[in-house]
Amino acid sequence: MTSELRVDRIVPYDGIPSGGGGGIIQTVQTVKTDAFTTTSQSFTDITGLSATITPKFNTSKILITYTLSIAGNGFPMFKLLRGSTDIFVGDAASNRVRCLFGGYVGGGQMSSMTIPVSGNFLDSPSTTSATTYKFQTGVIHATGYTTYINKSQIDSDFNYHARTASSIILMEVSA
Repeated sequence: MTSELRVDRIVPYDGIPSGGGGGIIQTVQTVKTDAFTTTSQSFTDITGLSATITPKFNTSKILITYTLSIAGNGFPMFKLLRGSTDIFVGDAASNRVRCLFGGYVGGGQMSSMTIPVSGNFLDSPSTTSATTYKFQTGVIHATGYTTYINKSQIDSDFNYHARTASSIILMEVSA
């Protein structure tokens, strides 16, 4: 006969120290291995690059870790969202685009390679409902340009052009 003990969390005998917490409660990962291309002049979802987590506690934080393999020409911009809400974007400043990262990408050597962009963000969704985090991209306010995920701009069928992968990892962290 076997026994099984399941708990949501374990608190030390003397209680949680001031400012304590930080234990990982659960982890969710999405890996995108196919290519994505857009010429949209407004932000659009990157298909297949989202992850959903249902926090066990409304006091938990969600640690988002991501790696995007990007390429483009022109002015690719990228945003991180919780549902339909922008998170981790810059302040409004006149005509500048509020986003996580982006800017002008020139041609030349950049056209035949992808660039990995990695980072982290600690979010406080204050919910126990299913919560989706996703990335959006676009070539904002510029026509004739393209953003690429997991492939280069040239992407010719040669053994020196790469196909890459991107991922998003969500970790529920105890408060």
